[in-house]
Amino acid sequence: MNNVKGVLLEKKYLVPFILITCLFSLWGFANDITNPMVAAFQTVMEISTAKAALIQLAFYGGYGTMAIPAALFAMKYSYKKGILLGLILYAIGALLFYPAAQYEMFGFFLVSLYVLTFGLAFLETIANPYILSMGEESTATRRLNLAQSFNPMGSILGMFVASNVILSALQSDKRNASGELIFHTLSDAEKAVIRTNDLSIIRDPYVMLGGVVLIMFLIILLVKLPKTEHPGKVNAMESFRRLFKNQRFIEGVVAQVFYVAAQIMCWTFIIQYAENLGINKSTAQQYNIVAMAMFISSRFISTFLMKYVNSAKLLMFFAIGGIITTTGVIFVEGMFGLYCLVATSAFMSLMFPTIYGIALDGIVEDAKLGAALLVMAIVGGALMPPLQGAIIDLGTVGFLPAVNFSFILPFICFVVIAIYGRRAYKLYPRIT
Repeated sequence: MNNVKGVLLEKKYLVPFILITCLFSLWGFANDITNPMVAAFQTVMEISTAKAALIQLAFYGGYGTMAIPAALFAMKYSYKKGILLGLILYAIGALLFYPAAQYEMFGFFLVSLYVLTFGLAFLETIANPYILSMGEESTATRRLNLAQSFNPMGSILGMFVASNVILSALQSDKRNASGELIFHTLSDAEKAVIRTNDLSIIRDPYVMLGGVVLIMFLIILLVKLPKTEHPGKVNAMESFRRLFKNQRFIEGVVAQVFYVAAQIMCWTFIIQYAENLGINKSTAQQYNIVAMAMFISSRFISTFLMKYVNSAKLLMFFAIGGIITTTGVIFVEGMFGLYCLVATSAFMSLMFPTIYGIALDGIVEDAKLGAALLVMAIVGGALMPPLQGAIIDLGTVGFLPAVNFSFILPFICFVVIAIYGRRAYKLYPRIT
């Protein structure tokens, strides 16, 4: 694991690194089994795209609510205790899907996801800086990119389960020979039977996920993890003041808000984009899986490239790639536009950990609160999807289908990220 820029990972950190990296896959699974549920709930609960997108408001809103408390908890106690609490909250949220399905209340599902992401906020707030701290500062961004490379492995499994276990089994998504949904033509009594069946199909993977998370809780509880925290007590208010004076960090938080928004919009509404082309939900989700395969391949490639190319410069180039592909998504109708949307994932691959690493570069004693603010930036995934859903509900915008035009929002996001990459490269050339 040696390279010209220092040791990527020392042997003493190997087992802790593997265990914490497993958490990246766990929250990746939760993210990407949930994204397609916007389309699923839209049909089975007979609600608008904008209302169904409240799933993302609940899911990513949990990050905004709990990131700072997670950091304060970790500052008072330890990385390990924060991770254990995060796993418990994660499991509770997943298991709440059982009563939510029993009551058949969309609001109950939203609460379940909100609690689940309390746990994810703890895990992401703590796991990211923990990985950064496991070795030399000069290789921290590359180390985080390596750990984050396993996040999409969980994501692609979540997508597979969503497509092959949930979406393909939904009776509410059955279509007639002309491609129209049969569900909307049924009587209220027939719809009620199908709704009960479909909500149980949605419920079961989450309940099983809760069991897996509890097993992970026991493993982490029993294994001794190294303490890499900065010694001594850190005053939270002083830490906040230092962080808000750090221009690179603040711009990084803004860039992260726009990145997460772009990611969630591209992965959530790929189904609506494909449906507009006459493709059913289950088949549309297969394109999401291809997108994730490209994402994970590109993540490993970009991690390798960082040995030779400044990470901020690489971030700028990848953001420009995202601008080009989303332009195709907006203006080119048909399958080529869908292919552009799939290709966008390749350019998103390095963005989250690279923005994270650039923003926290050189920050040691304030790393926990800094990490919390960067995790709070995930709230971008809560704010923009409902707006995109509202645009899609318009039907058409000018001469374009509204679903195509809605990707103007990810386009804007990539412009912001490209600007941050360029500024980071020009103003902070020491970043590697």
